[in-house]
Amino acid sequence: MAIHRAAVVRRGAVVLTALALGASLSACSRVPGVYTYVPAGQEKSAGAGRAAAFDATAYVDGIWAGKVLPTVTKDAVPASELLPALEADQAAASKEYGNQTGTGSPFAFLVKGTGTVTAIDKDAPTHPLTVRVDGVSGKGADVQVVTGPVIAGTALRDAVRFITFGDFTNQLNYADAGTALNSKVKTEVLGKLEPASLVGKKVTFAGAFSLVAPGVVLVVPTQLQAAS
Repeated sequence: MAIHRAAVVRRGAVVLTALALGASLSACSRVPGVYTYVPAGQEKSAGAGRAAAFDATAYVDGIWAGKVLPTVTKDAVPASELLPALEADQAAASKEYGNQTGTGSPFAFLVKGTGTVTAIDKDAPTHPLTVRVDGVSGKGADVQVVTGPVIAGTALRDAVRFITFGDFTNQLNYADAGTALNSKVKTEVLGKLEPASLVGKKVTFAGAFSLVAPGVVLVVPTQLQAAS
């Protein structure tokens, strides 16, 4: 009989422990693969927040004309100034003209200029135009301007400076904002452009690039057109 009562007591303790654990976990919500802490009493409001997914396209639509384009126009450095500075001292020029979103991240730059299109690389997925920049000589005189269909990276997001990780709920939304900006470039800047028709012509360009490899300037354009 004594043994039986002990077993009952142990089972009761297990049940009470389980109930206590369940109560403590009621203040946490679980997303597959991710645990998110939710303070007790805020479970409903947290659930409502998760239901409203981040709309990266709407976010970019809201800042494109009013913030992105004016920022590029205002802050872009003339290529005739930036390219020689990078060639002479990349580290110093990066700190002066570029923006770094985090330790170890590449510097991103806003740039503008005019030049003559000397080639288009149709074998590369970005279909870049090679532009010989006016006012620059030597091996650092060329930039490449992306014309799609592929636009990779987050150069435009990072170079405008006013878009920061702290503006977003998580890393995925921050990344989606960069992707949506690239998509906006495709539709608003490159959608009606015939890149091959620009070969041999003088163009005006503006946009952003990340200095991933020394000497490689691959511009994501917010402006690209034949110079008048």
